[in-house]
Amino acid sequence: MPTRTISLRIEAYERLKRARRDPAESFSDVVMRAEWPDMGVSGGELLALYEQRGAYFSQETLGRVEDAKALDRPPSDKWAES
Repeated sequence: MPTRTISLRIEAYERLKRARRDPAESFSDVVMRAEWPDMGVSGGELLALYEQRGAYFSQETLGRVEDAKALDRPPSDKWAES
């Protein structure tokens, strides 16, 4: 059976490793067992959902999200010389 080599972030690798049912289960088996949605939500579908249900978050919650975003900083550049 043909194979492909892929690169994963360490967090993704650890998550995949934890998803194995037993240590002998291959990563391919884990991925094949996963369920992947066929399509994402389109903008029109999202708008219709919003019109049906209204806002999901209160203004207070949205304010806390904005506050958290304001405090967020990009990670340090590991390639920059110190």
